[in-house]
Amino acid sequence: MAEFSCIGLALILGLVLALFLIRFFSRHDHKNLPNGSMGFPFVGETLSLLKPHSSNSMGTFLQERVSRYGKVFKSHLFGSPAIVSCDHELNMFILQNEERLFEASYPKAMHDILGKFSLLVISGDLHRKLRNFVVTFNTVSKSSPRFLNFAENLSISMLESWKGCKEIDFLKDIRKLTLSLMVKSVLSIEPEEPRALKILDDFRTYMKGFVSLPLNFPGSSYSKAVKARTRLASTMKGIINEREKEKVGLISGDFLDVILSKRGILTDEQIVSVALDILLGGYETTSILIALIVYFLGHVPKAFQTLKEEHDAVRKSKQAGEPLDMEDYRKMEFTKNVIYESMRCGNVVKFLHRKAIQDVKYKEYFIPSGWKVIPVLSGPHLDPSLHESPLKFNPWRWKVRYTEISPLNFN
Repeated sequence: MAEFSCIGLALILGLVLALFLIRFFSRHDHKNLPNGSMGFPFVGETLSLLKPHSSNSMGTFLQERVSRYGKVFKSHLFGSPAIVSCDHELNMFILQNEERLFEASYPKAMHDILGKFSLLVISGDLHRKLRNFVVTFNTVSKSSPRFLNFAENLSISMLESWKGCKEIDFLKDIRKLTLSLMVKSVLSIEPEEPRALKILDDFRTYMKGFVSLPLNFPGSSYSKAVKARTRLASTMKGIINEREKEKVGLISGDFLDVILSKRGILTDEQIVSVALDILLGGYETTSILIALIVYFLGHVPKAFQTLKEEHDAVRKSKQAGEPLDMEDYRKMEFTKNVIYESMRCGNVVKFLHRKAIQDVKYKEYFIPSGWKVIPVLSGPHLDPSLHESPLKFNPWRWKVRYTEISPLNFN
């Protein structure tokens, strides 16, 4: 009798599994979906996509599927059926139709670590409002003499500290430099202040968890990052309270001053989230890009020599000790090309998380409402139909054309 019970239970479980598989695959049976494979139930193909690979490649997962299915294919990623695009035109279509056809759709675990008001996870009117604050501040601050002089002096100080060193941890030092610049620009805190060191320490913990598996148990990198974000938020709220007690209007012209001048429009929590977003952008993407520039220039001596000659020419046009200004930076055409090419080859931001908020028809493809959409930014960057010898670091390519497919359109 027990034997028959076991057989019956096995049959029932088998039937349930069969029904689940039928539903899993049948619910993706839409006409004109791109070709592709959905992988295993639940897991899909996420682990294959996230497998580490060199920055100047799309990785085995994408390369194999683009070769088999084309630049646009279907998959199952991050717990959702997905359309993956390595196509430049479709990527632009997705980004140009933000909030109309598509919206940000980052995994739930990222919401917990970023906060509910992060620009990466919110959408609609609130996203536009917060983004406008950031864009306005960045536009004004990046060209201000105060910021440029501080950046120049801090960079010189870092270079001086390397004298006599046989070996340096370049990425670690450049991350400290970029975060110090952002803390100064956003909060007007000097790098040597105790609060700056505390923010730096918490931010390092925060970033380790940001790029780790979302396993929220005591001692995990993710758990430590969530706690570090709480401490960062508390530190910033303390700074906000200090500013408001002073009640003298704009004090330093930093981000907090600008945003507090609009008090009543945003809550403290929203202000903290936007400030953390700015620090996040300055700490991670900028520092990695600078490290990549040094790496690429080290492998192309001609590019390094051309860059050096351009910088020497700008310096000779200045008086001794005279700081650089925005006009000097605008003269650095080859420098700009080096940055573009490093962004293209380095692919600091690999892909974005989006979701279709209604059924979308694009050319011959159909994208169902609710499906995740993954524009892969490295796809067009490494596409031989768009860039000659795409794996070759060649800053001179930007001198001729490519303004339409600049990596700046994607980052």
